[in-house]
Amino acid sequence: QVQLVESGGGLVQPGGSLRLSCAASGFSISSATMSWYRQAPGKERELVASINRISGITNSADSVKGRFTMSRDNDVNTVYLAMNSLKPEDTAVYYCYARRVGNVYWGQGSQVTVSS
Repeated sequence: QVQLVESGGGLVQPGGSLRLSCAASGFSISSATMSWYRQAPGKERELVASINRISGITNSADSVKGRFTMSRDNDVNTVYLAMNSLKPEDTAVYYCYARRVGNVYWGQGSQVTVSS
């Protein structure tokens, strides 16, 4: 059974940092396109970052470029999103996403709130 379990969200002050984790089970993350999405209240879900399953090269949305870094550890089957210099507009529910052989999987979401 495929499962994505996120952790690491919480409340942080502007300028602070958090690291989200997404532990996958039921498949190998090296065989899938892995991404992070976020959804703020009243807004559509948007792509934050993705990692190429073959090259490991990441792409990030312009709004987070230079502040957020996506990475993966194949040995523990986990992807991460390191978030630095957080801004109030980064407040959202962050979702882990996997696409593999035509199937799409989502995590349950992790709330990130940036506020003083």
